Amino acid sequence: MTFTTRPTLQGTFGMVSSTHWLASQSAMGILERGGNAFDAAVTAGFVLHVVEPHLNGPGGEVPAIVATAQDPTPKVLCGQGPAPAGATIAHFRSLGMDLIPGAGPLAAAVPGAVDAWLLLLREHGTLSLAEVLEPAIGYAAAGHPLVGRVGDTVAAVRSLFQEHWPTSAQLWLRDGRPPAAGEMVTNPAYADTLRRLVEAGRAAGPDREAQIEAARGAWSTGFVADAIDRFSRLPFQDSSGRPHAGLVTGDDLAAYSATWEEPATLDWHGYSVAKTGFWGQGPVLLETLSVLDALDDPGAYDPATAAGIHAQVEALKLAFADREAWYGDSADVPAKALLSREYARERAALIGDRASAELRPGRPDGARPRLAAHVRPGAGRRADPADATTGEPTVQSDGVTRGDTCHVDVVDRWGNMISATPSGGWLQSSPTIPELGFPLGSRLQMFWLQEGLASSLAPGRRPRTTLSPTMVHRDGEPILACGTPGGDQQDQWQLPFLLRHLVAGQSLQEAIDAPAWHTVSLPGSFYPRDMQPGVLVVEERLDDDVREALLSYGHDVRISDAWSLGRLCAVTRDPGTGVLAAGANPRGMQGYACGR
Repeated sequence: MTFTTRPTLQGTFGMVSSTHWLASQSAMGILERGGNAFDAAVTAGFVLHVVEPHLNGPGGEVPAIVATAQDPTPKVLCGQGPAPAGATIAHFRSLGMDLIPGAGPLAAAVPGAVDAWLLLLREHGTLSLAEVLEPAIGYAAAGHPLVGRVGDTVAAVRSLFQEHWPTSAQLWLRDGRPPAAGEMVTNPAYADTLRRLVEAGRAAGPDREAQIEAARGAWSTGFVADAIDRFSRLPFQDSSGRPHAGLVTGDDLAAYSATWEEPATLDWHGYSVAKTGFWGQGPVLLETLSVLDALDDPGAYDPATAAGIHAQVEALKLAFADREAWYGDSADVPAKALLSREYARERAALIGDRASAELRPGRPDGARPRLAAHVRPGAGRRADPADATTGEPTVQSDGVTRGDTCHVDVVDRWGNMISATPSGGWLQSSPTIPELGFPLGSRLQMFWLQEGLASSLAPGRRPRTTLSPTMVHRDGEPILACGTPGGDQQDQWQLPFLLRHLVAGQSLQEAIDAPAWHTVSLPGSFYPRDMQPGVLVVEERLDDDVREALLSYGHDVRISDAWSLGRLCAVTRDPGTGVLAAGANPRGMQGYACGR
């Protein structure tokens, strides 16, 4: 028997895996009360706002992939808000900026998470709004024992809060100090916000769907939108080092609604892998799998050998180069060509026995790639080697964050399944709106302030998010939902997990626990958008001989702590037997799976 940090759970009733045990157990409680996977996921999503406020919040976003028992075809729920109407390249240039700040009001997109969760509840849930919000209201009002990393995050931005963001200091520096690990922490303003959404629903009458729609209205055109509109007009210091007002208005919230979309998919080894569309980074995983196939080398699928890791890292670099040149919220993305077998063969031919330090986007359909001036050779990017070996995203003293995120997967006894990756609206992303109890996000930092690119800033466009849930089907039935926090590393950490589980046959927990790695030889999605050419970060547990062999391939190998890379969650369902399973990541000592 292979030792794992915890068992792979199995049962037939329901399974939940998330990045915080309170969210997992709250979701499981909803399943026990007769709710389905979507009721449970919504509950987990709102609990995560409370218990992982350094990783996500109501002012952020959530993409999800959904398959229902009635229609197992995967659908994408897009809760990624767009750039507000006032967010133009000209506006930022007028402020003397060549990059959008990584923190502060200017970096905020229109909040998308809450509307998406409520849309999911209305269309696929079964319980009332009051029932699914009850756990989050309870934790916000009565308190919950805080995980230590929240206090660490607050400590990192303590001076920013004290000197420039007083509303955040009022919430997070009570008695003038950051909260301690295990301390009971409340957020009464957010509890009141959720109660007011429930009250708005009840005022609409007894119909469940009408109640949810009324709550959506209270968010997008009611008291929440009014508070955001007022607060966004106030100037606060951002990561440019100067104070600026935000751009999100009440009109922006009123114009926004979460949407249902078709996923990007790849047929691979008898499976169909579903990701978000090319407005996000999800298709990077599909391109990488396609290129690995084109290598026609079974050894390329092994994420434990130097040869396998080398092949996978080089394939990832090529896919991320394409992300930089071609991905964005645009109608002219050459999606079909990027996922074609012919294109995969072209790209696979570039992989040799030496690690590449170059950014090499391809030419799908012969088109010329478009790259931001900031990432072209000789652009003078500023590398930050300290970030290369931190498995979890870091927070600098000026509030700049890199990829802090949550994840939740749920499958129920009827066969409903969801993979969701909530993020943004972190406590350190922007000043807290005092009457609401949460800040806005900073997702606009993923746009370029340069015309003519796939991800150029424009009002109404969605930022090319790193958020990347995954769902896998076999014979038309959903069998696996998975995902992880980690910004640019999300698909990198999912790749070896999927290879270990789907190809090598490892259990969920074996695949999650195995030593992890990722490359930072790609333009970062987060301010200041740096790249570290040739750098490969590996966990210390990776065998010494494998690390030495990777050096011989030319990789600049950096060693991270033994249990530091990735925060994977996963659930599965066997359509033939109905057996459900779940696993969760031990890294960070926060994620947990539960089920029966």
